[in-house]
Amino acid sequence: MNENIIKIFVTGPSGAGKTTFIRSISQSEVITTDVPCTDLKGKKETTVAMDYGSLSLDRYSIHLFGSPGQDRFDFTWDILREGAIGIVMLVGGHDPSQLPSLKKIHDRFVTESTIPYILGVTHQDLTEVWTPEEIARYLDIDPCLCVGINALDENSATDVLVRLFELIEKGMKE
Repeated sequence: MNENIIKIFVTGPSGAGKTTFIRSISQSEVITTDVPCTDLKGKKETTVAMDYGSLSLDRYSIHLFGSPGQDRFDFTWDILREGAIGIVMLVGGHDPSQLPSLKKIHDRFVTESTIPYILGVTHQDLTEVWTPEEIARYLDIDPCLCVGINALDENSATDVLVRLFELIEKGMKE
């Protein structure tokens, strides 16, 4: 693989903002596999295979592969994660029903992998949401790995990638 190509895996529960995150930051046309949603209340579409977007940063070409959030599509997760050097996990801070799924996803990728990750907590602009600190406590992880994010905002999404790259770089030095 070309050393200037970087693959990032984007995952999290259904409704966490994965597709929105990739759409916000991608400089290429985003490829999605969204279909009308019939089983998740309040959600019009859901991803059934993957989302894909890319961007250039300095001399690097960053490729973002987003996973479906529903358990029934979890067979795609390992395929999409293969070759990734970092993981962006997202969870909707507004929806506590996402937390059990987040824990399952987190445990799967943290216990089965040494890939650096960052956890973005979306919907921080709403009232009565779980904060990044509360999510970190829920998962019993270092609060430095958990940040608030507005998945609709390119700058906020970029900040999450920068934090992830800092963790990747730190891991390379250790």
